[in-house]
Amino acid sequence: MRASFCSWRKATLIAHMIGQANNTRETRLGVDPRVKLVLLLVVSITLFVVDRWLGIALIAAVIFACMFASGVELRRYFAHLVPLYVLLGFTIFFSATSFGLESVGFTGEGLNRGCLYAARILLVVLASLVVSYTTTDTALTTALAQLMAPLRKLHVPVDDIAMTLTLALRFIPVFADELETLKRAQRSRGAALDSGGLGARLRAWGAIMIPLFVGLFRRADQLAQAMDARCYGLSDKPRTSLAAREFTLRNGVILLVGLLFCFAVTCASDLALFPI
Repeated sequence: MRASFCSWRKATLIAHMIGQANNTRETRLGVDPRVKLVLLLVVSITLFVVDRWLGIALIAAVIFACMFASGVELRRYFAHLVPLYVLLGFTIFFSATSFGLESVGFTGEGLNRGCLYAARILLVVLASLVVSYTTTDTALTTALAQLMAPLRKLHVPVDDIAMTLTLALRFIPVFADELETLKRAQRSRGAALDSGGLGARLRAWGAIMIPLFVGLFRRADQLAQAMDARCYGLSDKPRTSLAAREFTLRNGVILLVGLLFCFAVTCASDLALFPI
C-alpha cells in the first residue's frame, strides 16, 4: 500500500513538474489568446497569398512591432532558428538555380522567387513565436478548445485534442532538457558527437537517442498514471476553466483592425496596387 502511494505521489510530482516546465511566463501584450490564434491564422494565409514585396514588408513591420511590444529579447526570437536558416538557404539556392543536362544556370527571377518564399516562411515562424512567447500553454490550449467548441455538435473530441496539444507543448522543454543532459554526459565520457566520420557520429548519437526515448516513455507513463489518478476522462461533460475569460471590446477592436489590415494588403496585392 505504501509503495503504491509513493508511486502515485511520484507520478503526481512528475506531472506537476511537466506542467510547470513551460508555463513560467505570464500572458503579455494584453490580447485575448483567441484573438492571437485567429490573427495568426489569417496572417499566415495572407503571407502566402500576397506576392508583392511591399505587402510582405508591411506585414513584416507589424510582426516586428509586436516583437518589440512583447517585452521579449529579440535575440530569443532568432537564436534557436539555425535549422530554419539552413532550410531557407536551400530554398533560395534551389529556386535561383536551374539544372540542365549539360549546364547549371542562375536566374534573377528565381532568386527573387526564392527570397519571397524564404521571407514568407521566416515571418510565419516569427509570428508563431510571438504568440508562443507571449501566451502560456494553458491559455493557448484553452483558447483553442473554445474556438473549436462548435465542433462538439459533430462529436469531435475537442477537449481531448486540446489536452493532447497541451501535453505536446509541455513535453518540448522536457525533451530539450533531457537531450542536453545526455549530450553533456556523453561528451564527458569522450563521445565524438561533432567529430569523426559519419559512422562514428551515428554510433555516438545512438548512445544518446536510445536512453532519450526510453526516458521520455517513462515520463509519459508516469504522467498517464497521474492523469488516471485524477480520474481524467471519467465524465463526458465539457471541461471548464478556473478563470473564465471575457471577450472585451478592446479585443474585438484589435481583431477587427487585424482582419481589415490583412484584407487590405491582400486586395492591394491582387489588384497590383503595390509597385513591387
